[in-house]
This record gives sequence, C-alpha cells and structure tokens, in this order.
Amino acid sequence: MSARACVLALALAAAGCATTSADPRDPLEGVNRAMFAFNDAVDENALQPAARLYRNVTPRALRDMVRNFFNNLDDLFIGANNLLQGKAEDAVNDWLRFAFNTTFGLLGIHDWASDMGLEKHNEDFGQTLGRWGMGDGVYLVLPLLGPSTLRDTAALPIDWEGDPVYGHTPVDERNALTAARTIARRADLLEASRALEEAALDRYVFLREATLQRRRSLIYDGRPPRERPPVE
Repeated sequence: MSARACVLALALAAAGCATTSADPRDPLEGVNRAMFAFNDAVDENALQPAARLYRNVTPRALRDMVRNFFNNLDDLFIGANNLLQGKAEDAVNDWLRFAFNTTFGLLGIHDWASDMGLEKHNEDFGQTLGRWGMGDGVYLVLPLLGPSTLRDTAALPIDWEGDPVYGHTPVDERNALTAARTIARRADLLEASRALEEAALDRYVFLREATLQRRRSLIYDGRPPRERPPVE
C-alpha cells in the first residue's frame, strides 16, 4: 500500500471511531489530538531541523527560485480547478502565468507573471467541491499532512493526480522533488510557527479554528457568506 493510500485509510478509520467533543464540527477530537501530537513530534524532530538547515545554508535568492519553481507547477492544476468552479477568466490567468513563467521565467524560477500583473491564485479540488455545495464534513487531522476536513480528505486523490510532482517519474526523482518542496515550504513557515507557539494557549484549538476559517475564505475567494446561527 502506498503512503498516500495509508493516509486515506487512517483518515477513514479515524472517521469511524466514536469519540466525544464539545465542538460538533470536531466529533473525533480525541483521535485528532493524538494525531496532532504525532505530527507535532515529527515536525519538531525532523521537519523543523531540516527547514532551519535549508534556510541557514541556502541563499535567499536561491530559496526564492525554489519557491517560484514549485509555485509555477501548481498553476496548472489551479487553473483546472478555477475552470471547474466556473471562473474561466481566472483559469486563463493561471495558465498564462504557467506559460510565461515556464518560458521567460526559465522553468518558473523567476516569477515574471506577477510582475506582469497576472495574479497568483490558490485553488484545489477540495475548494472546488466546496463551491459545488459540498459541506466540510467532520474536522480531521491527517498523519503527516495535518489539518483537514472529510471533504478535503476525499478530494486528496484528485489533488495528487493533478500534481506534476507526485506524478513525476522515475520514483527517486519524484521523492527528491517532494522532499525539496516539503522542506522549502516548511522553511517559509518557521516564523509563523514561532508566533503560534507564543500566542496560542491551546495550539490544537487555535489551528483548528484557523484552518476552518481559512478554508471557508478560500472557497469563497475571501468573500464568504454570513454564517447562519445554529437553530436551537
């Protein structure tokens, strides 16, 4: 069984466990907190040290190139999701970004498209399902992947199929690219992690609320409709 299949299998197993929570969005809080602690340990002992080393030994200009390279690859599937959401103009924008950055930006290491006024978007298939009317479902913390929802977890196979890195062959090159992207993106979040540790009394609850609010904002492009209060 592949690592991605294991993640989905564990998520489905967690969804079948009966636990209690004060928050109706998070009925699996006991399981989720255990997974949160596991991910925290992996992050503290493996990802953070690797990210700090990467940031300390890699010049900023080179880190920017690495970030731009992977962001450029994302634009292909982002455009597909914008099209599926009925935002044809945004989809064309995304594909133009990819075309300009891949050619004039030397395989995406330079973000010429942003300098030309082509906006960078953030879309995935979970957001597409949300725009189609599918609700979040229960809150989940996935092994290694972190905070999610049942809807976004169900969308993961499509996201993986649309990701040029995960689809790259041979496998050793794919694994190297995946590791490089993971470490580079973790390095970009080191300061945010420090701020979270200093500000949050309960990091689990803080991250859950931030994740759910951010996903809702992304689904509606920053203009979510007002939530109706629960009916008592």
